[in-house]
Amino acid sequence: MYVCVCFGISDKKIIILTQENKVSDIRSIREITSLGSQCGKCIRQAKNIIEETIAISFEKAS
Repeated sequence: MYVCVCFGISDKKIIILTQENKVSDIRSIREITSLGSQCGKCIRQAKNIIEETIAISFEKAS
């Protein structure tokens, strides 16, 4: 599913960036992509995806 329609960034891309590049917040993901720099409507959803991915990774590590 596309999260950032302006730049074509999907939820899968955000998950991969979170896991592989240790992205932990919107600022970090914006250093890699243009997410949220056009209209900004995607920021809340992207933040939720990042937080969920981190939580799942933490649960697997425990």
